[in-house]
Amino acid sequence: MDCHNYNTKTTERKKGQHLRMEDRGAIKALRQQGLGIRAIARQVGCAPSTVTNELRRGTPTRKSTRGRALGYSPKLGKAVYEANRAACHRKSKAEQCRNFIRWVVQQVREHKWSLDACCGYAKLHALFDPSEMVCTRTLYSMVWTERLCIRPTELPEALKRKMNKPRVRENKKRYGTSISNRPEIASLRLEEGHWEGDTVVGKRAAGESVVFSLLEKKTQTYLAFRISGKTSAAVLGLMNALHDAYGERFSQVFKTITVDNGSEFADFAQIEDWGTKVFFAHPYTSWERPQNERHNGLFRAFVPKGVSMDAFTDEDILTAADELNGRPRKKLGYHTPEELFDAFLDRIFAA
Repeated sequence: MDCHNYNTKTTERKKGQHLRMEDRGAIKALRQQGLGIRAIARQVGCAPSTVTNELRRGTPTRKSTRGRALGYSPKLGKAVYEANRAACHRKSKAEQCRNFIRWVVQQVREHKWSLDACCGYAKLHALFDPSEMVCTRTLYSMVWTERLCIRPTELPEALKRKMNKPRVRENKKRYGTSISNRPEIASLRLEEGHWEGDTVVGKRAAGESVVFSLLEKKTQTYLAFRISGKTSAAVLGLMNALHDAYGERFSQVFKTITVDNGSEFADFAQIEDWGTKVFFAHPYTSWERPQNERHNGLFRAFVPKGVSMDAFTDEDILTAADELNGRPRKKLGYHTPEELFDAFLDRIFAA
């Protein structure tokens, strides 16, 4: 029940401070003494409008059974105030962006896009009104706080941490020109035509087919082809097929290619006869071909480690590469590698 012995001399209140229970008690006691709104406000130390609003909140609108209006109740005033405070916050913007969030979930699950790629691509192509979208940071926050129906494990790149420090080891044979002699233009990503190459192994067994991958550094275009084995002959056979496809334009499309010192690249320097410069990374230094290694990691989402490449068709491998090339990239201004590489080829063959 409401107490009738509230102290009307409350402790000093800070300006702008919300009413405390003792302030509400003082308002009730002073009101019962017949004081007006302004007099109560001076005693309590608040604005007259604060007293008016508090009396309105704490006075029931119904009449008592005896026909008299009920007086102000501090407990009711506090209860109504807290209920109003709980309902006064702004609605989450995510509730207003359901179509955008539904589209993001679809891209992540069907095409394995990153959350940042979804935001950037949607903005670039004006797929949604800005008021119907949330930013990348908000999407990640929703994932970590389980407010989005995407689990962190569905975003493998968000869980990776690089722990090993790079080091150069020299105790392995080189098959050609060292990466130390590669022109600077090939590493700055200022022009198209500079590639990194590697092989991707599935099941480690004799006679198993592997995937040969190439990554164009500026457009981030990823090519992947299944070859018969991790052998020099298989790699050269694939390069011959690419040479036949691009013809005399081959050296313009492939200006330089940097590979590692694996035995499958023992004869790779032979393609320099076609006008392409070949460079070999230092032994055991995969970090010297960072983009190719990263894309091989992305490729593993479609072809897991330990699974035989023979379990996939050539079309499966090409489709996986197409999925990667169809992803918008922040570094590319949220264009896709496919768009930029097609423009590069158009310029070459139009010349």
